[in-house]
Amino acid sequence: MNELKTPLTFDFHTHHERCGHAKKPIRDYIEAAISQGLTIIGIADHSPYFTYEEDQAFPGIAMGKSEFPKYVTEVLRLKEEYSGKIEVLLGVESDFFPEHVEAYRRCFAPYPFDYIIGSVHKVDGVSIFNKKRWNGLTHEQKVKSKETYYSLIEQSARSGMFQILGHIDAMKGFYPAFSDIQTEAVEKTLQIIAECDVAIEVNTSGKTKAAGGWYPSDDILERALYYGVKVTFGSDAHTPERVGEDLELVRRRLKEIGFIEWAIFRQKKRFLTPL
Repeated sequence: MNELKTPLTFDFHTHHERCGHAKKPIRDYIEAAISQGLTIIGIADHSPYFTYEEDQAFPGIAMGKSEFPKYVTEVLRLKEEYSGKIEVLLGVESDFFPEHVEAYRRCFAPYPFDYIIGSVHKVDGVSIFNKKRWNGLTHEQKVKSKETYYSLIEQSARSGMFQILGHIDAMKGFYPAFSDIQTEAVEKTLQIIAECDVAIEVNTSGKTKAAGGWYPSDDILERALYYGVKVTFGSDAHTPERVGEDLELVRRRLKEIGFIEWAIFRQKKRFLTPL
């Protein structure tokens, strides 16, 4: 394990206009990070839907396949340009589809990513943010949906493809009652994440949704600490104004919960830095 003695300020989860639903170019996010006094800024836009024939199967959701190498080239160029001002890291946020793991792994392999965020955005083929997905479901069906969600997160941890797991209770985003659905799945998933030694992010974009709070909730973070799961930080900014949002509040809360360090990544190697 690589231990760093100097506290660092960072944001590992930022997007830009290429994905179609974020605003402004990458440079604006880097400049925002500098203005916020951050030490590190990670760019982690949505990866393409690699397994579809179309170049951009879902415009407005993720970048086209033809844009992916351009994205990597741009981040690497900006990394060099901003050297000495701020550390720019090459990341990507990847959807997790268990049936397509190897295809995605092959697509990521040629590029020098500092980290890959694995995120579950669909359960049973429906977006976790679809406000209507809960309509008419029985209690048992709601439990099943939650357990399927966490089963996918478990599989993403086991895949070995990701350094960070994204927003692991984001299914509550537009359905706050999700957190109250009782199941042992969350506890089991945290144990598996710990066994696989993958970090989770504290993602502050939940405050922009109906849930009104960060991902994951404090009780999940408390259990994550119990099992030894490492944490990192990401705003999930889709506008430059949100870069680093609530970073200091998150740092303070993690200390209150009992964490003493959090993780950064370079060339897919994890380093722990004091909170």
